Amino acid sequence: MISEEQVDERAESGALTVSVDDFSALEERIQRAVELVKRERQMRTSAEERAITAEAQVRIQQPLLDQLQNEINAMRAERDQVRQRVERLLAQLDALEL
Repeated sequence: MISEEQVDERAESGALTVSVDDFSALEERIQRAVELVKRERQMRTSAEERAITAEAQVRIQQPLLDQLQNEINAMRAERDQVRQRVERLLAQLDALEL
């Protein structure tokens, strides 16, 4: 017959085997998690660098954007003046034809 000590030893060795397998699986999961965190940090750092670069480009190009907006506004005003002058000339021509 098997003594209680032998049963306990077998149970412990079986538990140890399962524990070793569980530990190996846990170790793999932790390694994957660590790699995932490393990649995420690298991606975040890269994204932050791109954001800083984009912000710098916006600051550099903002004066040009302002200048171009001013030119567009000036051209629109000039277009409106030309339209009004053409309308007056057309009105004068219409008056001559009557």
